[in-house]
Amino acid sequence: MRGTLIFAGSSCPDLTDKICHNLGMARADAELTQFSNGETSVRILTSVREKDVFVVQSGSPKINDTIMELLIMISACKGGSANKITAVLPYFPYSRQSKKKPHRGAITARMLANLLDVAGVKHVVTVDLHASQMQGFFKCPVDNLHAEPLIARWIRRNVPRWQEAVVVSKNAGGTKRVTSLADALKLNFGMVTTDKKRGPSMASMAASMMGYPMDGIERQPVLDTAGNQVRNNSSEPESETPAAESGRSQDSRMAADAQGSPRMRANGTHSRNAANRNSPPRRSQTMLSQSSVIDELDEEHEADGLEYNDQRAHEVTHGRLVQGHIVPDDFQSPATSVADTSVPEEDPMAMSHASSFFAPQPHALGGSGDGGASSDEEDDILKDPKVEHTITLVGNVRDRTVFIVDDMIDKPGSWIAAAETVVKRGRANKVYCIATHGVFGGDCLEQMQACDCIDTIVVTNSYPIPEDRARNASKLVVLDLSFLLAEAIRRNHYGESMSPLFQHLMD
Repeated sequence: MRGTLIFAGSSCPDLTDKICHNLGMARADAELTQFSNGETSVRILTSVREKDVFVVQSGSPKINDTIMELLIMISACKGGSANKITAVLPYFPYSRQSKKKPHRGAITARMLANLLDVAGVKHVVTVDLHASQMQGFFKCPVDNLHAEPLIARWIRRNVPRWQEAVVVSKNAGGTKRVTSLADALKLNFGMVTTDKKRGPSMASMAASMMGYPMDGIERQPVLDTAGNQVRNNSSEPESETPAAESGRSQDSRMAADAQGSPRMRANGTHSRNAANRNSPPRRSQTMLSQSSVIDELDEEHEADGLEYNDQRAHEVTHGRLVQGHIVPDDFQSPATSVADTSVPEEDPMAMSHASSFFAPQPHALGGSGDGGASSDEEDDILKDPKVEHTITLVGNVRDRTVFIVDDMIDKPGSWIAAAETVVKRGRANKVYCIATHGVFGGDCLEQMQACDCIDTIVVTNSYPIPEDRARNASKLVVLDLSFLLAEAIRRNHYGESMSPLFQHLMD
């Protein structure tokens, strides 16, 4: 490509060489050094006057040095009268700090976007931003490429019986990314969520404040035939006639089923008879409407011989999580639960605010009033030996291959917990952990390699992985992004559309 120069930062020289090889050109020369006090020095060794310049720089363990190096290279090219400067960032630094999470926190991703604009960037090319809304931080155009077509192509070529697999999100915030891959492959999808387990004192206090009895059973007021309340079941004595107790139990099941609990099984019989349906009303109009819903369900499934019972739906599986690992149901619970500690039990109002029952829940596409915990904070909480979590798997993965998908792999806790859940609780056959950016902080790669529930780890080369670590990880598969980035650079230079890069090519 005439009039084009591609410079490589110190973070990804190998990826830049592959990009240049795909474009049939050599990378431009630049001298990158550091002074004795750590200051970065950049010297451009070729003319950039009126040239279309691309600077390729990704993340690295020395992320702040690479950012300063990128900014200085852009400024040097701008000072050399380059016609247009494009920053190619396979992994965008500080992308996880795209919103104000703690109070008085900084939106660091927006600050980095402002720095790039001041340095002289006219275009940005990146891959799988942590939050796509970050494109609004920039004053210049941004091409947020996706590695999903590349990952889907690898799955179709290398995973046996991938048509029967299930795509699973390891947290609620990644469901949009998971459903996109599931739609591309025409597969089912599921989700794994974790929740802190509350102590019994906090749970009982929350139940009492909400008007529920201490045993967790919701009791409805008993009405006579005229609709007047006779007594409140929450305060009734324990000695009760078996008929009344049976009627209340049946009504509780009816109310739960009307709210959407799929508790049916086929055994050729029907649990309700005409006598119960013709009994005098004992509930308010709300409960009567719930009963009518159940009657409609009865008539709908009467021909199939379906019966309601109290069994849990098979598509929802629960497990106990202690120190980031699945434990048996009879495992002794940690001495300290989440709803404990510094709040004195004599102050019920303070306890109510400390309880996770009253805490605002984060949303998948934004957040609550308080910023949600980052992935690092979530992993630290999972490893806390004093805290027990309840982990829930939504979806049927029995005897199937599972693809656990997210945008990056940094810490291993949530990945290992999700893999153990789908294998030990969901009875999955094989687990693939798939992400675009393999950051692998600390000993993350080694822990995931040692996990028996993880069979394969799939990432791209957007983030540099040391050769010695990659060589010792037999489960690691690294996909090459150089073809995608090379085509993006070519189309950007010639002013062609980027839309074909987002399309899935069927083999």
